[in-house]
Amino acid sequence: MIVHNLHSWEVSIQDAPSLQKQLAKKVRLTGGKKTPKIVAGADISMNKHSPHAYAGVILLEFPSLKVLDSFTAEGELRFPYIPGLLSFREAPILLDLFKKVRPDPDLIFFDGHGLAHPRRLGLACHMGLFLDCPAIGCAKTRLVGEYDDPLPEKGASSWLHDKNGTVLGAALRSKDNCKPIFVSPGNRIDLDTTVQRTLQCTSRYRIPEPTRLAHNLVNEIRKKALTD
Repeated sequence: MIVHNLHSWEVSIQDAPSLQKQLAKKVRLTGGKKTPKIVAGADISMNKHSPHAYAGVILLEFPSLKVLDSFTAEGELRFPYIPGLLSFREAPILLDLFKKVRPDPDLIFFDGHGLAHPRRLGLACHMGLFLDCPAIGCAKTRLVGEYDDPLPEKGASSWLHDKNGTVLGAALRSKDNCKPIFVSPGNRIDLDTTVQRTLQCTSRYRIPEPTRLAHNLVNEIRKKALTD
């Protein structure tokens, strides 16, 4: 994939929030309605108390969700762990990996938030801008916003909104009687399609297949590296 050079990653902790606010103005919350042929999932894994990380991207055929290919890389995370600034920590290694990904996916799921972020620029938004590709953030826990608990059946959802009522994403019941996941658009996709595509990419597990399989992939390569 082509990675667009929007800014340097030599960013201080003090300057990162203002950069997020600037980039958030470029996020497009429209599109994504064209049926994708290939969807991707991306994730990273690391050992506790270590900056060494393992990144993975997995490509799936849509709508069958058949695995087409996978790509992995490892490297050092240079930015500290700070909630709300995680894209500055994780994006550089993921972007280096996406440069190797072929063919280009039509939609990418990230294990993290998109618009549902204090400055409206979660990992999925940040990566979606750099890759200029439709992107969705899918997280297991809420970072910001309020919501009504959705009905217990798979497919039920309720909007996640800020204190002013602005919709940021959705609390989505991806499996019967399980805790909801929190999905939000990252770039070049609207809110309704974000929920629709997430459900289409979810099988019998709580987590959508793209990010679930990417999570399994990076944990496998991390564990293998520890035993080699």
